[in-house]
Amino acid sequence: MRAPAFVLLLTVIFAAPAPAQEPASRFGPQVEVGEPRDGYVGTMRVAPLHGKAGDPFTVTAADLPPNQEFQMIWRTAIGRWNVTESEYKGREFVPVNYEMARVRSDAAGRLQATFKTPEDFGFNHDIVLQQGDRLMTQVAYSIDMSVDVSPRSGPLGTPITIDVKGIGYRSLEMSFNLLYDNRWTGWISAVTTHGSGRLTIPATGHVGDHVIEVLHGQFGFPYRNQEQSPEPDRPRFSIPFTVTVGAPVLPPPPAAQAQTHVRLQTPHGDLRSNPRFSGVGEKVTVTGEKFTPGERYTLNWTRVIGNRIDGGGWETSSVPVGEAVADREGRVAITFATPDDLGGTHGLYIDAAGTRRIGTHFVKTTALPMEVTRGPVGTKITLHLKGVGWTETSNIMHLVYDNAYIGYACAFNSQGDVTIYMEATGEPGWHFIDLYPGIYKGTETLPINYRMPQLTYAADHPGEDLPAFRFAFEVTSAARTAVPQN
Repeated sequence: MRAPAFVLLLTVIFAAPAPAQEPASRFGPQVEVGEPRDGYVGTMRVAPLHGKAGDPFTVTAADLPPNQEFQMIWRTAIGRWNVTESEYKGREFVPVNYEMARVRSDAAGRLQATFKTPEDFGFNHDIVLQQGDRLMTQVAYSIDMSVDVSPRSGPLGTPITIDVKGIGYRSLEMSFNLLYDNRWTGWISAVTTHGSGRLTIPATGHVGDHVIEVLHGQFGFPYRNQEQSPEPDRPRFSIPFTVTVGAPVLPPPPAAQAQTHVRLQTPHGDLRSNPRFSGVGEKVTVTGEKFTPGERYTLNWTRVIGNRIDGGGWETSSVPVGEAVADREGRVAITFATPDDLGGTHGLYIDAAGTRRIGTHFVKTTALPMEVTRGPVGTKITLHLKGVGWTETSNIMHLVYDNAYIGYACAFNSQGDVTIYMEATGEPGWHFIDLYPGIYKGTETLPINYRMPQLTYAADHPGEDLPAFRFAFEVTSAARTAVPQN
């Protein structure tokens, strides 16, 4: 886990600045914080009391033992998702401490050091001064949230990148929401990205000004009167975006949106698949060694079947996907098309002389092209996905139309195949449809983030690496099409 950088603005630089794309950069070493034996020693102040990532702040201390060295320490947390192979159990934040700098008091027992506000979780952090295992004194500094939108104008479909920094990790300081023209789009997480979230939405709506908002929501949706809440100082943001006249920026074909990288565990077992992940229908070759030359072997594919409805369940089964004869060196190579199955990790095995030789392969989610991409209001639109997963963090996809969340679809009962039917709506012109992953259900009670689009899925989704997909539809007329009657 990378952690925010501290830069001492005196004569020593403790960490190089991070690349702009990274949510955080390096700390100094992790350290233990001591105890304030026999009470606190000295006093410490910080000015200003708060700031955004990158802003300078100065720590001063007085009434310390003169001419002695101390450690200055930043207290924060590391976030992680608590998931099993198939279940979601929430998020965890583990307290950690990092050395900001080694500082030295002068002959009068005073010291001063200036730092840049790190890119870290937002809201309050303790800055501790200690010597050895003794805590001398401490002071609080707060990181302000910030929201940057780029670009600020463009034609329909322009990818709008929204960078949020300083999301908190304590109760009522996480789970922020995005709205576009008062329509709820989804939620912004920053659990494993140290308080930073990046997301991209399309420019939608009429030519002219639009409003992007970021608001907190402990119960999933935005809390509209938070100024009257128990935590009234949580920030709220409103940023304008202007849709301009010009050719629309249309999304690439679904095949070009497919994942090219999936984080996978180190392969275990004797069998190796190449490539290590694939979409339904794509060719895969599984190889193994030390088989009996001239013997024919069958490769089996394991799968999960069942459903997630209360009272239901699931079980594992297997089907043969290919066979081959071992060559004179005892090598086996079996090529097959990725089965039309659930996404995620599947087991592979070959039974050989009473021994089961095993391996794994990962099925990624893919999308098929829309068959109809233009027509009047009421035109039937069909979205078709393959290889959607079965776990509590992968078996759901969320449908967003012109940046408004309109519902979800699940994949377990249909063995990874998801077909969504909807009708075209809106004014004549281009409209944009997004499919985002999220969390189906779990044991976590607050905040509530179930069955809603996770806009920061790319860097912070719990469990699996999952994609999102964007489509465009051109409404040609406001006149509704005739709907056949049954």
